[in-house]
Amino acid sequence: GATVEIFYESRLAKLDVNRAEIEKLSAEVEEVVEDEEETQREKTKGLWSTLEKLVGAKERIEEIAADLVSHFENRASVIEGKAMIVGMSREICARLYAAIVALRPAWHDPDIEKGAIKVVMTGSASDKADLQPHVTTKRQKKRLEKRFKNPADPLRLVIVRDMWLTGFDAPCCHTMYVDKPMQGHSLMQAIARVNRVFKDKPGGLVVDYIGIANDLKAALKTYTDSDGRGQPSRNVGEFLDVLRAKLDACRGLFQQGGGFDYSSYKTKPVALLVPAANHILSLADGKKRFLDLVTAITRAFALCGTLDEAAELRTEIAFFGAVKAAIVKYTTVDRKLTEAEKHSALRRILDNAVVSEGVADIFALAGLKTPNIGLLSPAFLEDVRNLPQKNLAVELLEKLLRDEIKAHLRTNVVLQKKFGDRLMEALRKYHNRAIETAQVIEELLKMAGDFKDAIDRNEELGLSSDEVAFYDAVAERPEVLKTMGDATLKQLATELTEQLRRSTTVDWQVRDSVRAKMRILIKRLLKKYKYPPEGQEAAVTRVLEQAEALADAWSSRGNGPMSNCR
Repeated sequence: GATVEIFYESRLAKLDVNRAEIEKLSAEVEEVVEDEEETQREKTKGLWSTLEKLVGAKERIEEIAADLVSHFENRASVIEGKAMIVGMSREICARLYAAIVALRPAWHDPDIEKGAIKVVMTGSASDKADLQPHVTTKRQKKRLEKRFKNPADPLRLVIVRDMWLTGFDAPCCHTMYVDKPMQGHSLMQAIARVNRVFKDKPGGLVVDYIGIANDLKAALKTYTDSDGRGQPSRNVGEFLDVLRAKLDACRGLFQQGGGFDYSSYKTKPVALLVPAANHILSLADGKKRFLDLVTAITRAFALCGTLDEAAELRTEIAFFGAVKAAIVKYTTVDRKLTEAEKHSALRRILDNAVVSEGVADIFALAGLKTPNIGLLSPAFLEDVRNLPQKNLAVELLEKLLRDEIKAHLRTNVVLQKKFGDRLMEALRKYHNRAIETAQVIEELLKMAGDFKDAIDRNEELGLSSDEVAFYDAVAERPEVLKTMGDATLKQLATELTEQLRRSTTVDWQVRDSVRAKMRILIKRLLKKYKYPPEGQEAAVTRVLEQAEALADAWSSRGNGPMSNCR
């Protein structure tokens, strides 16, 4: 958990310019060490110089730039973050920069505080003219370092030769493009720049333009105890098989339960969103199975999405992602999804088809006006009743009712439990197939009506929201209201609210002595108003629960001793 896995992708097959010659020379170049014989050192320098000329050839640089820009943009569509490019020499770094900004002029900016791409290298006033724009002071390098480490900063690509390859941590950096021969510990330290944990980053990717695969294996054999049996990195091709398998399983869901034809997802994805979501929700455990599969697909695609074989699957994956985003946004999901999971699909939608910002509004697609979040109107509920996508209607109602209960009854323990239990029981019967979809819709619609009546009743009582909460706590049993009468219970609720608010202290919920005193206070008030003896213990417990639910609200309003203690 301290690091993420490193994955390897070779792009050598994409480049034909002098590839065979470069590979041959690269294999011969050895790292110059201090105890090397002078003749060997000179030979190595000669080989390196020859290799540098081939690697830095104009035609090859332009091909690298074109492939790299395409690769990075594809990768950026599935995973947020930054990338580092390692060049063989300062001159090559400068030429590669020029080739990239020629393709993407908007990425360039001479201002150190602006621009999406920069070269970071050592330099001096005596350097050649083409290197001068990239010569920076120590302070400017520090500023670039801060910009690159900041995930929100627009600086997304840096080109380096040696700088930042050791002792530099930028967790948001997820890709390293290597176009420089490296060996041993230098190579291992360099690729470790992309293995830092960051949000939901599935892994770091090393993209090879020079042929470092064998050096990776050799480095692992030398610098680990695995005798060469382990892997310093995994090939992204492994995840192509995983992607295809998960996609097949996801397609299989659309063939179950009578089937749903989504084959027109490329031409009219928006029209398919609602019926596709409705089909998934009609399957036994369909929501969980679909969300889990799309999460796995998203992770696999984030790792291998730059491969040509995966690129052809992009639009279908985007459609599944949009269906998932719709289900997550407009229904209740048991597990808490991360922000990255919620929005990963939205970053990948192609052809301006499914989403602009957020998933297309499911209410509008289903022919419904977006409900007033304040309260569910009868007209909207009637529209839901007539919705042809019945399974989606159940999920929408569940989501809306949960939100309404949370918004209106957050501090009312009795009503929250009453409506919460009722909602859970209806959904339990529905998920166990004990009642039909149409029946559960009617039950939820009736519950929505009762909920509205409860809110209206609270307003008619003429009490504050806190007083209403204590009123419900002492009037929970119907026979109490009949025995004591509405007026007396209102007076009791008002006095309970006032005295409990004044009696609370900062940590009263966890101090037994204070809780005991509050129980005595509640009992005295119940006796004062002649509360039925057989229900007093239950009423004390409920009132205490209600006081706990209101404690934070009282504190935030600055009421009573609690705020003074703070």
